[in-house]
Amino acid sequence: MEIKKKEFTFKGKTLEELQTLEVREFAKLLRSRQRRSVLRNFQKVEDFITRAKEKEAKKKPIKTHARDLVVVPAMIGMRIHIYKGNGFTPIDMISDMLGHKFGEFAPTRVKAKHTKAGVGATKGSKSKSKK
Repeated sequence: MEIKKKEFTFKGKTLEELQTLEVREFAKLLRSRQRRSVLRNFQKVEDFITRAKEKEAKKKPIKTHARDLVVVPAMIGMRIHIYKGNGFTPIDMISDMLGHKFGEFAPTRVKAKHTKAGVGATKGSKSKSKK
């Protein structure tokens, strides 16, 4: 029995077909919020792609503070370092990320780690000696 790997499609188009599309044509396949974002900032997206390809050719990391950019097919396969407030998080762009914004993949907030109370936090711990 032969197991076939399911081929990736986005709105009925394969990844190869998507990568031949321009940014504005790809925007027509997106949901309304992402489409609006891409169409308003298509120049910003295209500039990012050209700069990213130049840096990729020079083997330099692609760093960005633009967390509002939408992932388009030309970015698939790139490793992009996205700023999260205190540093950059390296993210490998895969086909499942199409239509999502960069900021979704680099969370800025850390989950709270609740541990036991420290000295002075409760009435009983005030009497303990502080060294």
